[in-house]
Amino acid sequence: MSANSPSATGVVAALPVIAVTGMAFEARIARGDGVDTVFAARADLLERALIAAVARGCAGIISFGTAGGLAPDLEPGALIVADAVDGPLGHISTDSRWSERIVAALASTPLAARLRRGRLVGVAAPLTGAADKAECHRLTGALAVDMESHLAGAIANAHGLPFAVCRAVVDPAWRTLPPAATAGLRDDGSTAIVPILRELIRQPSQIRPLIQLAADARVARAALVDARRALEQAGALRFQSR
Repeated sequence: MSANSPSATGVVAALPVIAVTGMAFEARIARGDGVDTVFAARADLLERALIAAVARGCAGIISFGTAGGLAPDLEPGALIVADAVDGPLGHISTDSRWSERIVAALASTPLAARLRRGRLVGVAAPLTGAADKAECHRLTGALAVDMESHLAGAIANAHGLPFAVCRAVVDPAWRTLPPAATAGLRDDGSTAIVPILRELIRQPSQIRPLIQLAADARVARAALVDARRALEQAGALRFQSR
């Protein structure tokens, strides 16, 4: 039986929304009733998984997870509902009606103080240096950066699907990430500990900034968990056709 076929009770099952993330922990937060997830750190793997998920049927695509801060006033845990994504695949607008429903759901909770609207920028490789992030913000005016939203938006556009973005800032614009921060990220979006330990043995001075990053990541993760709960309670993760 297909996802939108009548069931034995005569009720038509709703197609799921697909949440696109880069890392496994983000997918675990996003996944739930009416929300399927695809995740990978490597672009070709993510694209392949997303195209396969779209082929199974979906109502829309939301890019959900963490992002690097570009605007200097954004603290860890700031939540961005993007109006558009700029990047290697061009300028991609989000669905305004769906985005407004997401904003309304978050604005009715204590998360309202962390909420920002604006543009994201997509990149093909991690943007880890404070100077690089400052230059990217100067050139694009984007609030934050990630590696998945532009791909998710391009595939949504190609299939005529509504597209939305909800991302939490993990590393603020002024923070430079140590090499150990990305050393353990596997292509599939999971994390390996051994490469991180090797980096720390090679350069122990990375321990302090890595501890700071872990603290930032806890704040961002908590914001994502709270946002996911608020969106589910408001029904904002289910795209409503016009």
